[in-house]
Amino acid sequence: MDEKILQVTEEAAGMRVDVYLTQALDISRSFAQQIVQRGEAQVNDNIVKAKYRLHDGDTVCIRMESPKEWTAEAENLPLAVIYEDADMIVINKARGMVVHPAAGNYRGTLVNALLFHCKGGLSGINGVIRPGIVHRLDKDTSGVMVAAKTDAAHRGLAQQIKEHKARRTYWALVHGNIAEDKGVVDAPVGRHPKDRIKMAVTFKGGRPAVTHFKVLKRYGACTWIECRLETGRTHQIRVHMAYINHPVINDPLYGYKKDAFPIEGQALHSHCLDLVHPISGQQMHFEAPLPQDFLDCLKRAEKHI
Repeated sequence: MDEKILQVTEEAAGMRVDVYLTQALDISRSFAQQIVQRGEAQVNDNIVKAKYRLHDGDTVCIRMESPKEWTAEAENLPLAVIYEDADMIVINKARGMVVHPAAGNYRGTLVNALLFHCKGGLSGINGVIRPGIVHRLDKDTSGVMVAAKTDAAHRGLAQQIKEHKARRTYWALVHGNIAEDKGVVDAPVGRHPKDRIKMAVTFKGGRPAVTHFKVLKRYGACTWIECRLETGRTHQIRVHMAYINHPVINDPLYGYKKDAFPIEGQALHSHCLDLVHPISGQQMHFEAPLPQDFLDCLKRAEKHI
């Protein structure tokens, strides 16, 4: 039996318990609802319904049977391939797609799609649950992502990412008018001291994190920016932009509770990736166009200048 205890903070007060568990455990909404209905997730030792609204100070206790051994299965899912050869594959990940299987997300992930497309031919370094996965994007972040088809390619790509030689550039739409044309956020990121489902800028125990940004266009109430990462901390851009009081539009964890933009999840897109081919040594550049939901957000911002 696995047990996990979570303390609800003021920031999470008012959130439905199923939504809270979705974010806290990185599981699907339907799976969160199932464990609440089965009584495996209780609030203050009481069985509640999935729609129960949490209060500041509530204790959420999750007790579930340990999962049995399982492996990811190939699934014929839509996959936007940007580039592919015998060693690696570069895709444009759709917003809403989870990268690899986890509790409650056994199917429908990028790994499931890659296993089908590559006929199982992915690097085995990360095991049977995350084959080929060198780096990840948040579920609701779209855009360029590379996966390895061989162990040699995996090692080469992972080394470039570790040494910050692979250049990752993101586009984001953030709240507020950024006055500077460009800037740098140099602030350590670590687990939030009170809310364990979140990351935060923390100077005690945080890991170094550096984000370079420049303004692409100002809309008055919001700003379209480009971000380049020197480091790759969890939720780095989202945490850093919230830290300088310009949270990403529609960010459910670090943004405002109510956003009227036509997008599910944060307006953050992995626009391009520059790397050296791990086998041939060739310099390579990949881009993913903005998805329609992000373009719709820009149109809405344009109307409100």
